[in-house]
Amino acid sequence: MPHFLPSQLLVLIISLLCSVVLANVEKTIFLGPSSSSHSEENIIKDDQQAQRWLDNKLHHIHTLTPTPNDRSSLRTRLKRVFPSADHPRGQDAWFLLDGLTEGQRYEVRVCWAATQPTNFYMETYTAKEVIMTPHLAGSLMEYFPAVSPQAQHATTKLKDSSSGSSSPPSSSAALLLHISAAADYFTSNASLMLHPPPVDVDIILDPFLFNVLPRSLVPTIGWIVVVAVAGWAVSKRVVSFLVGEVVSSEVEAEEEASEGVEESKKER
Repeated sequence: MPHFLPSQLLVLIISLLCSVVLANVEKTIFLGPSSSSHSEENIIKDDQQAQRWLDNKLHHIHTLTPTPNDRSSLRTRLKRVFPSADHPRGQDAWFLLDGLTEGQRYEVRVCWAATQPTNFYMETYTAKEVIMTPHLAGSLMEYFPAVSPQAQHATTKLKDSSSGSSSPPSSSAALLLHISAAADYFTSNASLMLHPPPVDVDIILDPFLFNVLPRSLVPTIGWIVVVAVAGWAVSKRVVSFLVGEVVSSEVEAEEEASEGVEESKKER
């Protein structure tokens, strides 16, 4: 059986616990809008037909909320195309960010595998901004999710009813998240160049604590603090042990030297 030194054993254990990570992340940071921007009376004051269209469209897209439940993240597939005159930044996708707090800082991250090269562009808009901007309204009108959100809504309602949780308060604000996905690869396969396959993504809505730190980083920082404190305590004991060993070896050397001097005196 091979003999490992403590440092070699530690490196071996760490290497066994580590896994290879091949992923990319794109993110956007924004502030929660005023709750009045989500009010139906302020989105479109006079165009009831447009209001009904907007309500119907928002019902058929995925919704993310910052509460720590299954609705704060979404695993889905996004259609993507190569940039062109019609789609200069790729294929558009839309999501509703609901339950936001005015003035609160948030972060939306899109994570995807490095084996699916894609460029992502993200912006957030109020519903009124989308309706009043023709190209944004047209993009939202043409968007149909690759995966229907109906199952997500049903699962969320079931979990909410079982846990007794309620929906976000009426004073909460909402934004529309606009994501553009552009294929970013080259291959000799003509089919893949003409029809890029959808990209698998995780979309995460992460609020900032005190507008400083993303909530998802709190456990990581906690572990860092624990490791730092434990490392300090262990290093203190190791240093004390090493200092004790050095002092004892010096004392032994001095005793041996004094014994040698006494023996030489006796011989004389």
